Amino acid sequence: MRPNTRRTTLADIAQAAGVSVATVSKVVNGRGDVAPQTRARVQELLHQHQYLAPVFRHTDAVESPTIEVQFKGGLKSYVAETLEGIIDSAAGLGASVVIGKASRAPHWARDLVSAGRRAVIAVTSVYTTAHLNELARAGLPLVVLDPLHLPDSRVNSVGATNFAGGLAATQHLLSLGHRRVAYLGGPTMAVCNQARMHGYRAAMEAEGAQVPDAYVHSGEFTYETGLLGATALLDLRESPTAIFAGNDEIALGVIETARARGLRIPEDLSVVGFDDTSLAQMASPPLTTVRQPLREMGGAALRTALRLANGEKVESHHIELATELVVRASTAPPREETSARR
Repeated sequence: MRPNTRRTTLADIAQAAGVSVATVSKVVNGRGDVAPQTRARVQELLHQHQYLAPVFRHTDAVESPTIEVQFKGGLKSYVAETLEGIIDSAAGLGASVVIGKASRAPHWARDLVSAGRRAVIAVTSVYTTAHLNELARAGLPLVVLDPLHLPDSRVNSVGATNFAGGLAATQHLLSLGHRRVAYLGGPTMAVCNQARMHGYRAAMEAEGAQVPDAYVHSGEFTYETGLLGATALLDLRESPTAIFAGNDEIALGVIETARARGLRIPEDLSVVGFDDTSLAQMASPPLTTVRQPLREMGGAALRTALRLANGEKVESHHIELATELVVRASTAPPREETSARR
């Protein structure tokens, strides 16, 4: 079988693998009812002969293009809400969405192509140059939603105005009279975390409020970071009267640490989150937070992915949607006796 002399067919692959055409078709379409050894043998032959599913043999749009959405870690509230935006937009545009975890297996991009994917949306995932090169070789466009790191110039991304959100959150606390305001955020090198922290610092500097080194903590965007970070902050001799958390999960950890110490929110400690996920409304008390338009961001990522899959050019490699401060019951003016609490 000489792949360079004519188009490779499913029958060619089936003959070389010693299986039926139906079995090869199952592998191409991502069906699960194929023995692992058989699947591996068929996939290797597909790679060797650079077989692409028929939809990839032309650039015309298809009736129902399929987009792969990948994410790392657990299906948390933030991810779930962005997925809702992606899925709702796909339904309105006649596209299909397949949800999966980010893979590092050999030939993973070509496997996606073989399974009929037209583009990939990555939710916050970090892709290395090697991953980008493999996607390029496979001809799969990539859109990163809320990138953790500054994306490669070849990557299209969708995010929010994180600096403006951090600025608004801190200005709100300052307007209430707080001057001892701490920031408890996510990974130090995450672009969104840096922007939120810089917004916090800009607001504090503009007001002439001091930012001791001990008032700025980094961790992960998790409830556990809120628990541990709040413990460190509230153990300070001059503890903060307000904490701006880098996301809603961190904020809930802060609230729980305060509750365990007998502190009341917001009478003894004001807390602001970021994202405005469903957790913010279910918190006790309901959480003041910065709203990221997560569903709208998901929709924008889906539309961008479809345009790229159809060979269209997009106006910008990066789209930023506006954030908005949502004031609820977790913030209030500071009490005079707050500095003596613990």
